[in-house]
Amino acid sequence: MASIELDAPGTTQLLLGNEAIARGALEAGIGFAASYPGTPASEIMDTLASIAKGMGIHAEWSVNEKVALEAAAGASFAGIRAIASMKQNGINVACDFLINLTMTGIGKGLILVVADDPGAISSSNEQDSRNICKWMNIPLLEPSNAQEAKDMTKWAFELSEELDTICIIRSVNRIGHTRGNVKLGELPKREQRAYFPNIWNMFDPTLSKFAAGPFPWLHNMLHQKLAKAQQRFESAPFNWYVGPDKAELLIITSGASTSCCTEAVKELKLDHKIGIFKLGTTWPIPENLVEKQLSRSQKVLFVEEVDPFIERSVMELAANLPPDSPRLVFYGKRSGHIPSYGELHPDVVINMIVDLMGITYQARDITYEKKAKELSMIIPGRALNLCPGCPHRATFWAVKNALQLDGRDGFVCGDIGCYALGFAAGGYYQSRTMHAMGSGAGVANGLGNLIQFGFEQPVIALCGDSTFFHATIPALINGVYNKSNFILLILDNNATAMTGFQPHPGTGMTGAGEQAISINMEALCHSLGAHVEVCDPFELENTTAILLKLMAEVGGVKVVIMRRECEMVRAKREKRFPYVVHVDPDICIGEACGCNRVCTRVFQCPGLIWDREAGKSKIDEAVCTGCGLCVEICPEGAIIKKAT
Repeated sequence: MASIELDAPGTTQLLLGNEAIARGALEAGIGFAASYPGTPASEIMDTLASIAKGMGIHAEWSVNEKVALEAAAGASFAGIRAIASMKQNGINVACDFLINLTMTGIGKGLILVVADDPGAISSSNEQDSRNICKWMNIPLLEPSNAQEAKDMTKWAFELSEELDTICIIRSVNRIGHTRGNVKLGELPKREQRAYFPNIWNMFDPTLSKFAAGPFPWLHNMLHQKLAKAQQRFESAPFNWYVGPDKAELLIITSGASTSCCTEAVKELKLDHKIGIFKLGTTWPIPENLVEKQLSRSQKVLFVEEVDPFIERSVMELAANLPPDSPRLVFYGKRSGHIPSYGELHPDVVINMIVDLMGITYQARDITYEKKAKELSMIIPGRALNLCPGCPHRATFWAVKNALQLDGRDGFVCGDIGCYALGFAAGGYYQSRTMHAMGSGAGVANGLGNLIQFGFEQPVIALCGDSTFFHATIPALINGVYNKSNFILLILDNNATAMTGFQPHPGTGMTGAGEQAISINMEALCHSLGAHVEVCDPFELENTTAILLKLMAEVGGVKVVIMRRECEMVRAKREKRFPYVVHVDPDICIGEACGCNRVCTRVFQCPGLIWDREAGKSKIDEAVCTGCGLCVEICPEGAIIKKAT
């Protein structure tokens, strides 16, 4: 991790985009940072938490994104600059508070960083959060590289205070997770003191500035703030144009797509014919500046990821241009020239430019391209799978067996986490629903109250330990209160494993590395009136028996806590394998085994591989973590473990 706390103005550091955002927040003088872990945003808080003590900053992993934003707003109200960060799914959780926050205004500068995930590389969906800014009238900025991420974050705090509103910085995977040279600025040395100014006074008992209410004038004030933001954006340093005064084609772009455009134009050697107008302030768009750039060409190509956000805004503006203005022809997502989903790359832009400019282009020698395509066909695909030694594999194995033994077509309502792979081979295709964090239990609430309609299928809902604290508790309360009939499995692996092993309220550790109270989830569930069992999922026979017993009981929510530490966390702490595992080739019967190799074809731990020459299974010593779970599933007893 880079030394973002380095007080060396003018020097250059190689930073991830997320580290650059953290550095920009430091240069802005933040005192408070809050987040909930979610790729591709996690490194922002990871970075700030690692230096929080030394820099006199409060940095926390909050219980969910709504609380993270509320906590950051509280600091802002008391005069401390604050930042909240989250991924695109997280802003959905925070919206209830966010939409009211825009009405009340802030204290000191308050920034929300939202990291979108074009291509849904590490998410359950592909969402363009820029639309939320337009809906809620929030100023929006989009960095196009690491340097701009740092500079823009610092500038956004100043803008936030000037406008008395929260500002949003939208990042994406290829900004947050790409390294670039960043020139450092100065770190402030002023001392900060928090004080909440809106104290009730009997001689002036007016409404607090920070209280939203049924006052239409608050909405009018918000519109005035947005108009002021639009004026500031006209001269913002993050909007620029490169190219000829009059261009045959004008490209309008923003964010990570900027590098695709500059690379494409450079590769085609068309910089004397094509102009690139890059917007860093994308809502509200600076109308005068955009109108000026539109005069450079009658052909306009919009290059942006996911939704046609800028495209729509510019076309709305163009509809109000004077009647004698030249007729503009727009190309982009609406015309089908730019894909309406997924990440963009230079080849996509090159192909569009070639088509629009009527030129020919060959990226590489045809023979080479044909050979490369042939070779790509022999590269084995990467299956969606759980890590070697993952306790969730044991949970899904027990669930699969229990549901089959029960025989009533029971199923699993999945959730967001490592165990989201329950819908694929890694979880034996057990999960049948998956939506948002906590939704597994929420959906199960409805399914568990359909007995009057003849519904008899067992319903099992999943959540992780971090997800339990994030969004599952209200669904659990609802299920107990409304007497819903389902089993909630809490997969407690003592970490927020999917996003980088960040702590949560059940781990006994804060984001800054300090000891904390560990919230006892079984005591909490007991206090709500739910029946609670605690299992080690590696004890497959006992776990399966408990699940069968609870499925046979009708009425009320049953909670089973599947408690076993994440193998990655255990291995990092203990630095050894629990067992040495091997397959005895004299006992292994290979393809004659049940289900045609139950270990490698069905169980599918990456540590188990098939030796084609021998016709036997074997252990991949480079991958196996020595957990020993596979010993329990081998029908022939050919897999043997020995304690280290």
